Amino acid sequence: MSAFIGTALFALGAIIASFVGVVVARLHTGASFVAGRSRCDACNAALPPSVLVPILSYAASRGRARCCGARMSFHAPVTEALLGSLFVLAYLSLGITPALPAAFVALALLLALVLYDLAHQILPPALLVPFVAVAATTGFLSAASLVEFSETLFTALLIATGLALITYFSRGRAMGFSDAPLAFGLALFAGPAAFSGFVFSFWIGAVIGIAILAGRPRGSRMGVEVPFAPFLAAGFLLAYFTQWNPFALTSALSALH
Repeated sequence: MSAFIGTALFALGAIIASFVGVVVARLHTGASFVAGRSRCDACNAALPPSVLVPILSYAASRGRARCCGARMSFHAPVTEALLGSLFVLAYLSLGITPALPAAFVALALLLALVLYDLAHQILPPALLVPFVAVAATTGFLSAASLVEFSETLFTALLIATGLALITYFSRGRAMGFSDAPLAFGLALFAGPAAFSGFVFSFWIGAVIGIAILAGRPRGSRMGVEVPFAPFLAAGFLLAYFTQWNPFALTSALSALH
């Protein structure tokens, strides 16, 4: 991959991530995604285009708003860099194929779902349904054969059914009802790495959950609600882009002992 292509794809991902942030912030608020000026979160001043350049504007201002000097959240540049990196990885994995544009759209929708879930602990159908459709398209176009896609579809159905049963029997306390269709779409996107992604998701969720519990004040009995969508996204993308087999990793670690 040439440096020009890598830089261009990273920039494209960062720009789209910036727009995704706007969509997530305005979804279900009645505000338009394409009209209306972006405003400072601290003083509500309208922001000129010069301070809206992904990543670069944040770095140039050293993380402070130029209008009022308030410290800006680092979430925007982090998500912009993340999606830019994912676009580059998608190109390295798929190359110039019909599946690549679909993968870009799926990754952008996945970012929107994760950000919305972190903010509201819910996955809106307006984002979830298109994601599942585009993820299925990506999986179909990137599959080596119809048989391979059929196997992935079967695995995705098993994963989604398992999560739906967990949700049903826990009456929604273990995870949300929308995690099952999200996992279904992620499994279709990941293809042969779907089951590995499912395992990684629970491993990542367990590690972070233990860390959160360990960080609570001693004697606290309050429950902690943690959105599961970020763990699902992280696990499936880790498996997809690395093609790691969790069982092979476990065997290798056991052999070291």
